[in-house]
Amino acid sequence: MADARARREFAEEVVVRLRQAGFQALWAGGCVRDILLGLTPADYDVATDATPEQVMVTLPYRSLTMGASFGVVRVRHPRQKGNEVEIATFRSDMAYVDGRRPVGVVFSSPREDAERRDFTINGMFMDPIGGEVVDYVGGRADLDGRVLRAIGDPAARFEEDKLRLLRAVRFASRFDLRIEPATLAAVRAMAREVTVVSPERIAQELRRMLAHASRARAVDALMDAGLIAAVLPPLVAAKGLFQGKPMQPEGDLWDHLLLTLHLLPEDASFPLALAALLHDVGKPATRQTHAGRASYHNHEVVGGRIADDLGRRLKLSNAERERVAWLVTYHQYLGEAKKLREAKLKRMLAQPGIDELLALHRADALATTGDAQHVDYCEYYLEHQPAGPINPPPLLTGHDLVRHGLTPGSGFATILDQVREAQLESRVHNKREALEFVDRELAAPRPGAGGQALP
Repeated sequence: MADARARREFAEEVVVRLRQAGFQALWAGGCVRDILLGLTPADYDVATDATPEQVMVTLPYRSLTMGASFGVVRVRHPRQKGNEVEIATFRSDMAYVDGRRPVGVVFSSPREDAERRDFTINGMFMDPIGGEVVDYVGGRADLDGRVLRAIGDPAARFEEDKLRLLRAVRFASRFDLRIEPATLAAVRAMAREVTVVSPERIAQELRRMLAHASRARAVDALMDAGLIAAVLPPLVAAKGLFQGKPMQPEGDLWDHLLLTLHLLPEDASFPLALAALLHDVGKPATRQTHAGRASYHNHEVVGGRIADDLGRRLKLSNAERERVAWLVTYHQYLGEAKKLREAKLKRMLAQPGIDELLALHRADALATTGDAQHVDYCEYYLEHQPAGPINPPPLLTGHDLVRHGLTPGSGFATILDQVREAQLESRVHNKREALEFVDRELAAPRPGAGGQALP
């Protein structure tokens, strides 16, 4: 994959080649914003007066027509995998009829192109050769003032594409900007309309927010703007649900969720961050009060179901949805790790997602009592494996039982599970001992079976 320097050099080369052919060409949008903020752009966009057809004829690179009817072409570096530049013709959008996309575009001037964009900080151009910034919308002043402002009429910008409601929160949180009052008022007024956007696009915005270190600030802003009610409605009930946790004696459940998010590793994955946000989502539905004390029996199971349902509504991948639901369901499982039977502890520690489960346990514990000794114990256990491998190969299979003279049947699964538990607890160490264990178990009388052995 191309490194940051190679990406920049290729983006400069694209501009130079277009200009040598007689066209205007500038860097545009997010890459300009990032450079002015002192950040390294993840990718580069070029804006030009060349049409898509002219771009493809002019540049000696492989071209992909991402949306030629919308004036967009993507070109690939001939030798560097993953090094691509998106090139868009200066354009104005035609009417938006569904709150998601324009019916078409009209090729236009740089100024008109800037004025059709979402926020002033994303509406600037830059000459990569001379370094001059071309700013028709006041983006540089807003960056200097740490302000996020919609270009022109905020309601009109959000009416064009309702996903911009979420993007406003993401940009403000990621770059630590204050949302300008008129822009924020429009977000709040139109928040519930974001659901006209496809679940996949909504999920992608959430993915970008939650996978970033500013995740806690972002979701709190989503709640404040009314967007949580639209995209993750079960979380609304967390506001005002008093918790009285030692780390937040005056806090409610929402405060606890935010602190848990804040205490995650900075590079936490999207599934882990979403699970942290949802880990207590089952509490409002399971809350009971006895003698003035609240309890939330089975809230982790209820929460796992809610998380799974939200994952389906957002059309997350099966892997993401299942991981989130699993993390929510088991977010308390290791709280008494030292008291668990060794076989149960090993089975859990052998799970593919154990690192993320432990990270969630740690963040939740630190946000609750400030004590994560149970996580320290599990991590020590994983590192030192005091009783042998955490997940050794099974000692027996069904074929072994058949060769031992047993008749195949539904009881095989129970027998093999008992052998596995004995193995994980170091009561059997090899196949011979495992088969002897099977013989003893089969010969032992069953309770209430008149002294008869298991069949």
